Amino acid sequence: MNKKIFLLINILICSSLLFAQGLNESSQSDSPLPLRRVVILTSGLAYYEYSGSLNGSANIVIPFKNEAMNDALKTLVINDPAGSNPSVTYQSENTLIETLRSLSVDISDSPDLTVILSRLRGAEVEVTVRSIYFIRPIGEQQEPPPVVHTGRITGIEYRQSELSLTGTPYLILNTGEGIFSASLQNIGSIKFPDPNIERDINRALDLISASRNSNNRNLSINLPGTTRRNVSISYVIPSPVWKVSYRLDLGSQRPLFQGWAIVDNDSDTDWNGVSLSLVAGRPSSFIQELYPPYYVRRPILPLAIAGAAEAAVHDRSAPVPMAAAPRTEMRRSEMILNESDSIALGYDGSASVVRGGNIQTAAGADAGGQFEFTIRTPVTLNRRMSAMLPLVESNIEARRTLIYNGQGRFPRLGAEITNTSSMKLPAGPITVYDGGVYAGDALLEFWNEGEKRLISFGEDLSVTAAVNHSNTRVVSTVNVSQGVMTVNRHLTYIRTYTFINSSNAAKQLVIEHLKTLNTELVSQQANEQTTSHYRFNLALPANRQTEFSVSERQPLAERISLLPLRLDALVTYSTNSEIPQNVRTALARAVELKRAADTAEANVRTIDSQRNSLIADQDRIRRNLEAVGSQSTQGQEYLRRLVALDNEIDAAAVNLEAARNNARTALTAYENYLNNLRL
Repeated sequence: MNKKIFLLINILICSSLLFAQGLNESSQSDSPLPLRRVVILTSGLAYYEYSGSLNGSANIVIPFKNEAMNDALKTLVINDPAGSNPSVTYQSENTLIETLRSLSVDISDSPDLTVILSRLRGAEVEVTVRSIYFIRPIGEQQEPPPVVHTGRITGIEYRQSELSLTGTPYLILNTGEGIFSASLQNIGSIKFPDPNIERDINRALDLISASRNSNNRNLSINLPGTTRRNVSISYVIPSPVWKVSYRLDLGSQRPLFQGWAIVDNDSDTDWNGVSLSLVAGRPSSFIQELYPPYYVRRPILPLAIAGAAEAAVHDRSAPVPMAAAPRTEMRRSEMILNESDSIALGYDGSASVVRGGNIQTAAGADAGGQFEFTIRTPVTLNRRMSAMLPLVESNIEARRTLIYNGQGRFPRLGAEITNTSSMKLPAGPITVYDGGVYAGDALLEFWNEGEKRLISFGEDLSVTAAVNHSNTRVVSTVNVSQGVMTVNRHLTYIRTYTFINSSNAAKQLVIEHLKTLNTELVSQQANEQTTSHYRFNLALPANRQTEFSVSERQPLAERISLLPLRLDALVTYSTNSEIPQNVRTALARAVELKRAADTAEANVRTIDSQRNSLIADQDRIRRNLEAVGSQSTQGQEYLRRLVALDNEIDAAAVNLEAARNNARTALTAYENYLNNLRL
């Protein structure tokens, strides 16, 4: 490629993704580069391209809206094969304020005369003062000429006045005759002998005058050169998205699908025979604040001889290999229908078929991950105007059907359509005609070529629908391992659809069944499915009621630890008819062992309670013995009873130990049985 491309700022554009704001009327007429190409995207961006022949140097001024400057600076491209040093200048967002502040006379904040004079303290000034003490003689027609005073501004002084609460301002000058003061009300004119001050005042006023249209900013492009060559300028800025609306005629023998693109020229430029392309897609796009100046705050560091530098660790870096960009072959499919039927809606609301139409639709082409439509004939559209342009016209595959999604009383009128237009079509509304009349409106999402879609555009009042919900819970398998029983159940959700077709014609219906979370379909195979629905095709005979059930199964697992179960809970599981017989038989044996272990443990508690009662009696008798003495008759009786209790306590201790051994043996048998049980 012999052309040199100068990328100004950060350029993130490609040939099919560009668009921009046009020049205004005056600049367009003065510009040597006419508008040649416009590309509008559904992502809210647009691309303008100006191209033409230049001879020698040229300066091109392009006005932009203020909110478009960031995108213009980010995407501007200049293609000048003979230029070697192009330049672009513009007034930054705060240029006016900063420039005004930098002048010797700062009027950036719209100061009054007193503030301006105060800021010029020390400057030489020449003032003309009217005489306030002059008494005109009778018959005298003219006042004496004003007095001119020259001196340096000392300041502004406010003096008390009955006419002003803040006082009357007086200009204080240091003149050759001394300090002079004059009320500003009596000063006729002020002149600065210093030419620099006069120049800055005039420059400030020029800047303020040029900034009256604050919503526009000019981009001045200087293209030096000495030869004749072809030059182009392009850029991307925000734009209204282009829209699309479709028409579908289901009444014709071959259903006709027609699409119109709606575009808006919101710029200040008239489109005169431009090449217009429309891109459907969603590219990544962002706004970078390149237009307003940024100032970086710098840290204040100590002198190099003061203190010690802090330690710093820097990560290792490695070069990143640059992968070559793959070359994309663009496949084009053109749609020109010479012998097809299209639908035109009359003013009376009826539809008529127009035969032998020759609609020049757009040419379609893949553009990376997007699809580009190029209008075949140059487009002329005045500024601030909109237009409808033919986008696509094609006979498509379509099948009438009713659609029911489980909501409402009536199924939806609809159609199953297949995109045979060889174009990727953007989302938009569809106006449906059937039998020569308006049938309803439908919505269509992005429609890929060859893709089948359902659309709906009304309700069929001749068919009523109802839905009944139920569920069942069934044990499927039971496993026992290491004392844990796992019960696997299936929870089945059943939805029964009932349709009554009261018309005299049989109809086809598509049930869109909403998928239940974490389930699987068990009733029958769905004809289609989406990410959220199963689709079933169902025939509805005339004057008949039709039922259709859909079952979805959800697995549930319950883990039960058998060892800590109470006897009654274990008995419940061993007698539950949902549990397989072999598991119930094994659990019945576990019940026997559990009952034996519980009985042995109860025997331990009984003997231990008896022993504790004997020990309590022994303690009571011992206290009584201490009270009456061992030599008394009663004391002798207490001694005999203590001896007998000792014998009984010893025997109870032996029995308790035996009972505990039996309880441990029974519990061990129960635990070993369950831990070793495998079913």
